[in-house]
Amino acid sequence: MTWQELVDRIRTAGRYDSDAEAERVLRAVLRVLGAHVIGDERCELVRLLPAEAGALLAAQIPVTEPVTAPEFVERVALGLVLTPAEARWATSTVLTVVGAYVGDDLTRRVLAGLPRGYALLFGLADLAPAA
Repeated sequence: MTWQELVDRIRTAGRYDSDAEAERVLRAVLRVLGAHVIGDERCELVRLLPAEAGALLAAQIPVTEPVTAPEFVERVALGLVLTPAEARWATSTVLTVVGAYVGDDLTRRVLAGLPRGYALLFGLADLAPAA
């Protein structure tokens, strides 16, 4: 997949009016994601995604404390100056497209490294029993 094909998928899935808007959302979500995915999963995402997307992920310094899914969305909202609902849409659009592209196995491993609650952002049900 090329960068433009990824942007096209985001534009279609998110129903964005332009490539520029889809690319803006994609870049913002990948920057936040890059700070939260570590280890082998981060390396595999960088390798599988188009070079420009991988570079965005790899350029982020990993956080020392993971954030909840709502805090992740809040960071996207701040970066894009969006309402919480718009940021949830943008985040879910990008993460669902990325998850579908990289496959279930890697997506599940990424989710295993994040706090509970991220599955819905990737378009998946969170079937873990409540604690």
